[in-house]
Amino acid sequence: MTVEGIRVSSGWLDLREPADAAARARDLVEHLRRRLPANGRRVIHDLACGTGSMGRWLAPLVPGPQRWVLHDRDPDLLEVAAADVPEPAADGASVVVETRVSDVTRLRSDDLAEATLITASALLDLMTREELAGLIDVCSRAGCPVLLTLSVVGRVDLTPADPLDSRVAAAFDAHQRRLTAGGRLLGPDAVAAAVEGFRELGAEVLVRPTPWRLAPAEAELAASWLAGWIGAACEQEHELASDARLYERRRMAEARAGRLGVSVGHADLLVLP
Repeated sequence: MTVEGIRVSSGWLDLREPADAAARARDLVEHLRRRLPANGRRVIHDLACGTGSMGRWLAPLVPGPQRWVLHDRDPDLLEVAAADVPEPAADGASVVVETRVSDVTRLRSDDLAEATLITASALLDLMTREELAGLIDVCSRAGCPVLLTLSVVGRVDLTPADPLDSRVAAAFDAHQRRLTAGGRLLGPDAVAAAVEGFRELGAEVLVRPTPWRLAPAEAELAASWLAGWIGAACEQEHELASDARLYERRRMAEARAGRLGVSVGHADLLVLP
């Protein structure tokens, strides 16, 4: 249950929600709309939903009445998600939400009953290979499209460049692939593993690059992301900590002043059975 052992705060999820919405691949939604049933209520399962940002982004882009089933292990996040429901569907149809305290690494086919779409955001890179295999299996059994957004792919570009950037990035990627009690995390290898796994089962998989590109207006998010990025790198490579002190101070000042350009690589996947 590796992915479920990683806890995130609602404050961080709120901070990143606008950047997530701007980055996601809208053209995949057009492909998705053509594959959804023409009539009837859409039953959409959102896995590891956090505060429900995926529904707030996607529900207004899809026509037809929708029932969103929000899965998360954290009841506090589910409470926030239930209080901030999506706007009506693209054609004005109703959108209703229900929440389930759920371990997404132990889903069974019954948990996704009647699903017409399965979604998740910022999830795959937090999984082990075994957990991902289980997710691919249960999603494939559901027989419906699967939209998986914003998985990290191990590309970070900072402007202006600094000689220490590449070392911090390498240490961070190693942290993303770290060995945990539940197994080794996939980190930036998750997208390729997911594409391979779904295609082996005969699905069509569309992939789109969806990087965060943080402008000066996102200075607060850039600073918060930077602190976590450097912190994880130093946790992975302890020898980096002494060199990173001045680096972090300099980079944080640039971020808070809106002088640091940040691009963080992600990818979105649309799986069409």
